[in-house]
Amino acid sequence: MYAPTARTTASRTRGRMSYDRAAAHAVLDEAYHCVLGFVVDGEPRLLPTLHVRVGDTLYLHGSTGSRPLLAARGDAGLPVCVTVTLLDGLIYARSQFHHSANYRSVVAHGTAHLVTDDDDKRAAMTALVEKVGVGRAADSRPPSRRELAETAVLALPLREVSVRARTGGVRDEPADLDLPHWAGVVPLRLAAGPPEPDAGVVAPVPAYLPGTGSPGPDSGGSPAPVSAGLPAPDSGGSPWREPVPLHGAHVLLEPLAPAHADELFAATAEPEVWAHLGHPLPADPAAMRVVVAAALAARHDGERVPWVQRCARTGAVVGTTSYYEIDPERRSVAIGYTWLGRPWWRSGINTEAKLLLLGRAFDTLGAVRVVWHTDIRNTRSQAAIARLGATREGVLRMHRQRPDGSWRDTVQYAMTVDEWPNAQARLRERLRSTPPAGRG
Repeated sequence: MYAPTARTTASRTRGRMSYDRAAAHAVLDEAYHCVLGFVVDGEPRLLPTLHVRVGDTLYLHGSTGSRPLLAARGDAGLPVCVTVTLLDGLIYARSQFHHSANYRSVVAHGTAHLVTDDDDKRAAMTALVEKVGVGRAADSRPPSRRELAETAVLALPLREVSVRARTGGVRDEPADLDLPHWAGVVPLRLAAGPPEPDAGVVAPVPAYLPGTGSPGPDSGGSPAPVSAGLPAPDSGGSPWREPVPLHGAHVLLEPLAPAHADELFAATAEPEVWAHLGHPLPADPAAMRVVVAAALAARHDGERVPWVQRCARTGAVVGTTSYYEIDPERRSVAIGYTWLGRPWWRSGINTEAKLLLLGRAFDTLGAVRVVWHTDIRNTRSQAAIARLGATREGVLRMHRQRPDGSWRDTVQYAMTVDEWPNAQARLRERLRSTPPAGRG
């Protein structure tokens, strides 16, 4: 949580104000531009610009000749106010007074400083490029020395930050409810259109662009980790807590982001999908956004590493999965919080997602043990985990509380590093005989 200050304390509609760090980071990561406010010669200036968040620092792109960048050269830095707003819907009320909008916004105050170290500047610029598509930095020419010298980057530590949001529907006065006027919500969403290649381009459309199955400008994918001394976002400095993209023939795993909520809701909005999960079926996309926000907050706290699952054939978001109970010291991790839309059950997607997560755990992170937990009533899940090659270790009695208040017995499975080679071979053989999944 950010501590409220005199500049971030609300003077009205305080119920819409929040100081939640994860919520602020989610808005900053989803938005592609911000407005930078500063004072020059006693007069206010507002500058629309691009930004990227890396850990608890916001990096702002600019030109070395612009007024704010010139003013930020000194040791004292430049006092600024940065605002970001995501408009989620227009509210049409029966009365003109109660017309409104659903939105999420962040205001950050502080002193920005010019990034002068060339390596740090390159890393920040790489993060900016990666924000529009994970993998784009490697798929484009890096800046030359001249270009680097002509580009300026401001760094603003995120310390004085507030979040304001409005969600929900119409809030008309009771006396107006019988008026014969249409009322309701018109949802809004920033969406990317089909890629339009420049003249003379012969290269194929990259996989990270919209409609190709990987993170692009409409996916809200989180920035990829950067180097040169800038910390990876929310990883706690450990690769065990970094949701790197993972790619297979059937499924693509990409870091969970707020922009995935609507597609997740559409793909999984069936009672059978949520029958044995720790959260009830979300009633609408807004409720799914709450579920996603909770997962991202757990990621920020180092408790979970959440991914969304995309069908590699269609690019559709079809579900989610996570690492949790992350223990690098004991080299152990659990796989769970997995939900998959019914059209993709019994396809290669779940099998390959587990294969990718197991491969990262054992082969990349050096895990010696991977664990699964499932409700004792969920026999389908137990069978699926057993088919992966995991061993049933026992039952944890009254382990967790279900959404209906009853206590669940949890069946625990595990796979060790010694069992992984045989399990990997069996899973790869199974996938070879499974056709690509997805709705045509």
